[in-house]
Amino acid sequence: METQIWSTCLSLLVFVYLLTKILRRRKKLNLPPGPKPWPVIGNLNLIGSLPHRSLHQLSQKYGPLMHLQFGSMPVVVGSSVEMAKVFLKTMDVNFASRPKTAAGKYTGYNYSSIAWSPYGPYWRQARKMCLIELFSTKRLESYEYIRVEEINSLLRNLFKSSGQPVLLKDYLSIMTLNVISRMVLGKRYLDKDIDNAVVSPEEFQKMLDELFLLNGVINVGDLIPWISFLDLQGYVKRMKIVSKKFDRFLEHVLDEHEERRRSVDGYVSRDMVDVLLELAEDPTLEVKLERHGVKAFTQDLLAGGTESSAVTLDWAISELLKKPETFKKATEELDRVIGQNRWVYEKDMPNLPYIEAIIKETMRLHPIAPILTPRLAREDCKVFLNSLLFFID
Repeated sequence: METQIWSTCLSLLVFVYLLTKILRRRKKLNLPPGPKPWPVIGNLNLIGSLPHRSLHQLSQKYGPLMHLQFGSMPVVVGSSVEMAKVFLKTMDVNFASRPKTAAGKYTGYNYSSIAWSPYGPYWRQARKMCLIELFSTKRLESYEYIRVEEINSLLRNLFKSSGQPVLLKDYLSIMTLNVISRMVLGKRYLDKDIDNAVVSPEEFQKMLDELFLLNGVINVGDLIPWISFLDLQGYVKRMKIVSKKFDRFLEHVLDEHEERRRSVDGYVSRDMVDVLLELAEDPTLEVKLERHGVKAFTQDLLAGGTESSAVTLDWAISELLKKPETFKKATEELDRVIGQNRWVYEKDMPNLPYIEAIIKETMRLHPIAPILTPRLAREDCKVFLNSLLFFID
């Protein structure tokens, strides 16, 4: 009897081994070049404290399309204009999904945010809402007066501080935060003058900084799932803390908006949270927009429009101060097109190609997110690079 049991176990092991070999042979793909991985950690030993620089150095050796192994996860990295066009435009649908990460779970309301939701009906609906409702030309133009008022406020504050050293980044952060707050939330929720504020401007800025950091880190637990419970880097604990802070603030915002909507008959949506709450009541939506989805979208809008704009402006001015000849050309274009007797308006931008080129070059030299949010291939596909064919799983 015992011999029969061992014979059965041995036969089962042989069967599993042969099946594994067959599946591996069938799944063997012509992957892009890359360094040989170590057991367990893969190529994580090659990634330093600044991952985008480590990846750039590796791309100099292995090319603009390379294959790395991060723990248990195979990763294909594209690091050229050609590859960006392939992944983000030509084959966008193939790479439209997102991997399941701790950041998406804990800071993205369980993958309900625009940034972390996987491809599917919910993702398609979110994209449609952004294009048609939230970021339509008509709606963005209707908020132009807010941007004008906040820019004028920024200039007045800078004028009052003339003759003194100022930390420009702080002024720019406050300005962009006020613009986005009024467009998304309907008012300056973060003014220092507001009584009983849920969160102070300083604390909210720290929350944003923490959110940006935690959504951009390489979390070992995501890459080696069987040790994720250890939270070796402490990132998951920090994600839970910052998500609770944001949720407390967003609950207050939604409660206030819902109370205002109930108290006025025939209420007309004024800001983006109003639009989202209106959409949440729409019975024709393919996927119902739940309360946590409204909070996730609102958080995305606040985070995506504040620090990114302020940092870009700060770098642009910094680069201009280091290049007097560029500063002079920009001033000459402003004097020629706008003159010295009026302010620049948004409608003037198409007539200011040199200024626009400065902004684009700033974004090229100092990207807000050197490494984009990771994408997940929805199916095996073929990618061409300089007449070479690679398969991606």
